[in-house]
Order: sequence, then structure tokens, then C-alpha cells
Amino acid sequence: MNSCLGRDFYSRPTVQVARDLVGMKVVRTLVKDELEVRLSGIIVETEAYGGINDEASHARMGPTVRNAVMFGEVGRAYVYFTYGSHFCVNVSARSSRQKAGAVLIRALEPHEGIGLMKLHRASEELYSLASGPGKLTQAMEIGSTLNGTDMTDPASGLFIERGASRGKIVSTPRIGISRATEKNWRFVDSSSIYVSRKTLINVR
Repeated sequence: MNSCLGRDFYSRPTVQVARDLVGMKVVRTLVKDELEVRLSGIIVETEAYGGINDEASHARMGPTVRNAVMFGEVGRAYVYFTYGSHFCVNVSARSSRQKAGAVLIRALEPHEGIGLMKLHRASEELYSLASGPGKLTQAMEIGSTLNGTDMTDPASGLFIERGASRGKIVSTPRIGISRATEKNWRFVDSSSIYVSRKTLINVR
């Protein structure tokens, strides 16, 4: 049975998709020594980013070569390099009324392929493997070559599956930004120890 999330899941308001992604499972498949290896983690933290009306969004100034995925087909990976040090992975998501939108995957609870994740991160500490957007892309070997990848296709090597039960989902302002800080568009599993920061307010 294919449990990969389909295009319809992402064809909804970005904020709603960001909330509903908490508890889902990010899957990365790699070929190592001629064998396919599966890495995965349960999403415990996300952030929603909109279009021109969201001052914190890459899409606020309109379409560019860099942010084109945010304006294109939903369910595509938007991968970008930031702070001169690491990649971040998002999935494009928006309703037909929105011109652009994407959900940043901020943190994962490691699930499969943990040994390989530790090698990628050069760390034995389970908490530090994917408790931040740069950590999780390093752990799962996600880089610029995956930008635009169809995350509704399990054959793409990067996709999201349906997960299990979730803890209480909490909304907070987004972090690491200086604009539009009033929007409570960050969603976390309040029971998880793997979130990037324990900033828990505005329970819904």
C-alpha cells in the first residue's frame, strides 16, 4: 500500500498543511554499496511561509530563479542554501487562492537508518541528528540537487508518508526571522524532545 502523501494534501492553505505535516514521515532513499538504503524521520516541527503578503517569505518580492518552486506545482521540494553553512528543505504547498507557499521542515524524530544519519552528522547523540533544519538535511543527505523534486512520487528519493498518532500540536511565532514575527505559523509536537527549540506558547 502506497502511503505517500499525494498532490491533494498540499493543495490547501499553507498554514493548514504545515500543521497537518506534524506527525508525518519524511523518507529519503539512497543507494549505498549498490543497495538501496531508507532513511526516515517523523516530523515534529514545521513552519509555514506564504507569498507577497508574508514579509518573512522568500516569495515576498515575487518569482525569482531561487524561489520558483514556491510559485509552481505543489508537492515539490524547495531546497536552498542559507547562512553560508547548510541547506533547508521545504515542500511547496498552497491553495488555489494563493500565488506562492511552502512549508519548512524544521525538525525530525529519527526513525529509520539512524546509523547512517549518525555518520552523516558525525555525531552519536540521537537528539542532535535532526533537531533543526540544517541538521536534518545533513543527516538525510539532502542538497541542492533535490530542489524541485516531486515529493509525491516515492521513486524520487525524497517524499513524505503518512505517519502515526501525534502528540498535542502547539503553534508559536516562527523563529530565526526578523519580519512578520507576529504570525503563529510554527507548529510543534509539544510532547517531542526532538524539536529545535522549546518555545511553546499559544496552545491550540
